[in-house]
Amino acid sequence: MIDVNLTLVVVTAALLGCGVYLLLERSLSRVLVGLVMIGNGVSLGFLVAGGPAGKAPIVGKDGDGAGISDPLPQAMVLTAIVITMATTAFVLAMAYRSWQLNGHDDVQDDVEDATVRRLATIDVTSEAYDATTSEFPGDDSSGDPGEGPHDDPLGADPRTGDPIESDPLRADAAEAKGAGW
Repeated sequence: MIDVNLTLVVVTAALLGCGVYLLLERSLSRVLVGLVMIGNGVSLGFLVAGGPAGKAPIVGKDGDGAGISDPLPQAMVLTAIVITMATTAFVLAMAYRSWQLNGHDDVQDDVEDATVRRLATIDVTSEAYDATTSEFPGDDSSGDPGEGPHDDPLGADPRTGDPIESDPLRADAAEAKGAGW
């Protein structure tokens, strides 16, 4: 049975937990600190999992191989250090470039992500989804199979019932639908 130092396990868990928390921030400088903390936590975790120290892993002619240390955790720590260094350099370059362009290092919202969130709030479904969930395409259970809820390219806002006339994304979708896309 291997004796594990509980203090090192707690420090490893704290480094990983704090690193993940910082990784979820919008500021790239905090993400950078989080990546460094995760890298150090992983390295410490590998060393804790490697077991107690032993003799050098190089065995001579007369060595029996008993009590030598395992070289694999040391190799894994070196690999983790290299990966952490490369990732840190990449995030540092991104933060510097963001600072040059914007004057801050906060990550901006993605335009496509904002579009998906906006369309999800008005509950826009695609024709493919309607075709798989409806027994008859275009049937909205109103008795008129030709007047489905998505036959009108712009439709209505389901919360208010008002027609949506100025949504450029839905207008583009309607044009693509009419063009045979």
